[in-house]
Amino acid sequence: MLSYRFELITGPMSCGKTEELLRRLNRAKIAGKKIKVFSPVIDTRAFNNHIESRNGTIHSAIKVKNSSEIFNFIDNDDEVIGIDELQFFDENITTIISDIIKMGKKVIGTGLELDFKSEPFGAMPILFCYADKIDKLTAICMKCGSEYGSRTQRIIDGEPAHRSSPLIMVGGDERYEARCLNCYEINDDSEKLASLVSSVTRT
Repeated sequence: MLSYRFELITGPMSCGKTEELLRRLNRAKIAGKKIKVFSPVIDTRAFNNHIESRNGTIHSAIKVKNSSEIFNFIDNDDEVIGIDELQFFDENITTIISDIIKMGKKVIGTGLELDFKSEPFGAMPILFCYADKIDKLTAICMKCGSEYGSRTQRIIDGEPAHRSSPLIMVGGDERYEARCLNCYEINDDSEKLASLVSSVTRT
């Protein structure tokens, strides 16, 4: 009997989420389990029909446009279902995972808990509630070297992205880096204006 039905691996960019997913899937394969892996088609960082960790480990994956498509590829004898980049899926992903679990299968998923604005990303808050096991990973802060990098910093033209930047902008190290809370920055004109108004009021 499986110890957990839904395991969720989360954290910022560059913390090793996909690497950990592949490690667990490999253990499942060693145990003789039949696995199947899914990834949203919007994630184009790895070549077609694969997912790739930052350390270069790759695994074949079925790319789907929306969460409902996952059911089209699940066979009765599949035992462990891996789903990468959960934050990119539509909100129906919570129902899909629940239904897969009811089929007696184990689900292991990864996803960014916070977007580049440091706000809850997509369906991740709901998935936190449904998960039987949650592992929150941290990364090395690329600015100060802290081991508690918990934020995803988007960089555009060498500067922190503006809050009005599109929510989804697929990219790798050229566009994102992990930051600790102290080093994380967001370009927000409203915050600058509020600070200016406060300064003027005090004088």
